[in-house]
Amino acid sequence: MSTPRFLTLPPGVRSRRIETAVGAFAALEAIPVSGIPERRPALLVPGLTGSKEDFIAVLQTLAQSGRQVVAIDMRGQFETGGPDDRSAYTCASLGNDVDMLAQVIGHGAPIHLVGHSFGGLVTREAVIDGRTRFASYTLMSSGPAAIVGPRARAGRFMISELPEQGLEHLWNTRMEPEAMAAGVSDEIVAFLRKRLFANSVPGMFAMTEEVLSAADRCDELTQVEVPTLVLYGEHDDGWPPHLQAEMAHRLDADCVVVPGAAHSPAVEAPETTAAALIRFWNAAENPLRS
Repeated sequence: MSTPRFLTLPPGVRSRRIETAVGAFAALEAIPVSGIPERRPALLVPGLTGSKEDFIAVLQTLAQSGRQVVAIDMRGQFETGGPDDRSAYTCASLGNDVDMLAQVIGHGAPIHLVGHSFGGLVTREAVIDGRTRFASYTLMSSGPAAIVGPRARAGRFMISELPEQGLEHLWNTRMEPEAMAAGVSDEIVAFLRKRLFANSVPGMFAMTEEVLSAADRCDELTQVEVPTLVLYGEHDDGWPPHLQAEMAHRLDADCVVVPGAAHSPAVEAPETTAAALIRFWNAAENPLRS
């Protein structure tokens, strides 16, 4: 579970809805506090139990580098509605949503794309199969295929309990105790509960199935000519750090390990994470890069 550091929107950040050919998406949009966006925009996609709020701590810093930065709720997440049909929540379907969003945000021009955790599995669908050409692609705390380890066990628990027990059971037995044990503030705990209960239950079930069964598409991703960054915390408890390092090598991608961070570097080490993204984005926009 990703836990935002704070919920107050900094200057230059606003809530909005983005209309696409496949529906409307709730978003947080950041622009430079002074001046105008002169660099390519960026789209940030959260993980399975996350939302756009997971990126609040980095939005202003990223925007101050001279660009529009948009974080979204995926279909069925928090403030973006979704149908009961589980087929709407496959990586391919959600990747098509990202493709549509990128076309709207970039107005047909390439943008930077970031996918966190399950969002990495979703966004790579847009990179491999979509119509959009991206300026760069970042896999943040994501992996080459299905998740493993403790988070895989948590996913299997969710699959077994969610249909019969529902969200209340999931919150009471796992998410609230975890948040309390981590010393999360009352304000953030209240937000986490609100966010969980706003999610589509069929969507959560289907997305959990996807993260537990995703195929390895690294070989296909290497065929796409897009500058790629693999970024993760040194203590990541999702996909093991060594697995992400190996993926970076397979993709011939830049690789950044965020000191002190675990599975949510944008929350746990926002300044370090934002600085790494800005360096990578600026280099990707440099015509002398190649």
